Amino acid sequence: MFRFVLCVFFAQVFAGAVAAQESVTPPPNYVGSNTCRDCHAEAAEAWEGSHHALAWTEPTAENIVADFNDTEFLHDGTITRFRIEQGQYYINVTEKDGVATDYKVHSVAGIEPLQQYLLETEPGKIQSFDVVWDTVKNRWFHLYPEQDLPPDDGFHWTGPYKNWNARCAECHATGFEKNYDPVELTYSSIPAEIGVGCEACHGPGSAHLEWATGTVLESPAVGLNDYRLTIDFGHETETVLQQCASCHSRREAHFDGNPIPGTAYSDAYSLALLRPGSYHADGQILDEVYVYGSFLQSKMNQQGVTCLNCHDAHSGELKAEGNGVCAQCHSPAGNPSFPTLDPKPYDDPSHHFHEAGSDGAQCKNCHMIERVYMGVDGRRDHSFRIPRPDLSLETDSPNACSDCHTDKSSGWAATAIEEWFPKSTRRGLHYGQTLAAGRLDPVSAKGSLADLAEDTSQPGLVRATALWLLEQAADPEMATRLAPLLEDPDPLVRAAAVGGNQSLAPELRVERLEKVLGDPMRVVRIEAAKTLFTVPPSSMSPNATQKLRAALREWQTGLVNRADFPETHLVLAGTALTMRNMEAAERAFREVIRMDPQREDAWVMLVRIADATRGPQAAARVLQEALQFVPGSDTLNFMSSDSLLPPQ
Repeated sequence: MFRFVLCVFFAQVFAGAVAAQESVTPPPNYVGSNTCRDCHAEAAEAWEGSHHALAWTEPTAENIVADFNDTEFLHDGTITRFRIEQGQYYINVTEKDGVATDYKVHSVAGIEPLQQYLLETEPGKIQSFDVVWDTVKNRWFHLYPEQDLPPDDGFHWTGPYKNWNARCAECHATGFEKNYDPVELTYSSIPAEIGVGCEACHGPGSAHLEWATGTVLESPAVGLNDYRLTIDFGHETETVLQQCASCHSRREAHFDGNPIPGTAYSDAYSLALLRPGSYHADGQILDEVYVYGSFLQSKMNQQGVTCLNCHDAHSGELKAEGNGVCAQCHSPAGNPSFPTLDPKPYDDPSHHFHEAGSDGAQCKNCHMIERVYMGVDGRRDHSFRIPRPDLSLETDSPNACSDCHTDKSSGWAATAIEEWFPKSTRRGLHYGQTLAAGRLDPVSAKGSLADLAEDTSQPGLVRATALWLLEQAADPEMATRLAPLLEDPDPLVRAAAVGGNQSLAPELRVERLEKVLGDPMRVVRIEAAKTLFTVPPSSMSPNATQKLRAALREWQTGLVNRADFPETHLVLAGTALTMRNMEAAERAFREVIRMDPQREDAWVMLVRIADATRGPQAAARVLQEALQFVPGSDTLNFMSSDSLLPPQ
């Protein structure tokens, strides 16, 4: 079904579209972290026992920290029993529908503050179990205690959103290949090594090993550095940042598993923008977005700070305790590597206005708000922002002051800060105000959004978000104004600048975006392909046609690699609707609800398609089917009351 839908709409755009063929030297092979130990003993010792090394492990007594000694956990009508038999670990699950299944623990994820257990529900298909072990309180707990998740719910632990192969494994493994078959709906995933090993960051090591042992003496192959590795950290701060970001970010992946280290981030991923549901309007973390999107907003990023200025590369630990990690730079001595920073006392009541040693005197509590995910896992916002309770009054975003002073208002906090810093220059216009206005009404805010998008002093992620909001208010005049951003140095901005051209006539759209189809970054080329694929071939030059074919193939490859995501089939359905291919759209929406029966938006579209193509009686049948899975849907119940269902 998936391949039918995918091929139909691409075939209707360009028959026989082929990707541009590149001459690529095969990458080296993975050799495993154990091979690195003899020469790199100090680094290996620091890495052993780290969260990276223990990100994914075998289910052994040394690795499992939970109580499997015939323990039991009851939650929402589901009974889970844990036991050990002949050295093997088992989880027996009696679902709320009464069906009991015995699972042998396949493997283990993480080490603290929680540990999760992975179960193989079908050959090759690994799922993340929702009952996990709290390593601080030494207890079992459910990750989603407030949710009612029956076995047929897409968010049940056996559903697509908890699939380890698709959602988690590539960042818990080294050299991971997902290998999902969209026809057979099966996985044959292959990791070079479970856990985040040496080669997850330094690249596959066979050529480096040959160089180190003197086996190969000639010049390195194309794509390898002098040490025969695929990535060259050297003194390039951006290389370090992008390699860490490949996992520590909320993003959409274009490849099947891990790209070779050294691959540019914007070639491998589309970074999530500052959208509602993921970030607050001012860019603070809301959902679990990890670190990269936050850090890109920081002044530290603008000044060349990287992850390794604060974290040890191999242990992952902070380089100092408490405020000491910040005092590496933020102190009277300063840091010559970052000369723009004023050398003055920061770890002092004259700066933080709290009692020394108190929670309020900790840099992280004021400049890195913490949010808890997965029940017990506190994650810090890495935008390192100055507390702005005054913005909370306008944008409804949180602030660090109210995090601690829960009994006080944001207005109270804003007054206190103004009294502490009466001459501060840090209380001017913030991009969060513009983004908040754009979320409410992008048409009214389009002038300020455009100003923000053009402001090169602002973070690229912020400017890209402004451009995304502007798509909802796009018109030819605005598209012409923002056309120079298609050549912006930041690929995030270039990619986001494409969408505003959708309002242009086909010929002008091609004229403006043809060059973008040859952009160095895949994420930009794909966005251009999405905007141009409906343009008739007769409106394009042979050169533009060929470049579009190549970009469409890249888009298609990314969709195939994400064929096990319900979200992918929503994209396919929307694309088919754009092409007025109702049959393909219906098949794609059906694939969505096969994976996630509670997906309300897919059901709504299935009802509408049935009504448009087969009449009210067919729509009523689909609506009755939908209400069995989403009985509480206001939209579906309104459609029911709107005469789509016959009276009972």
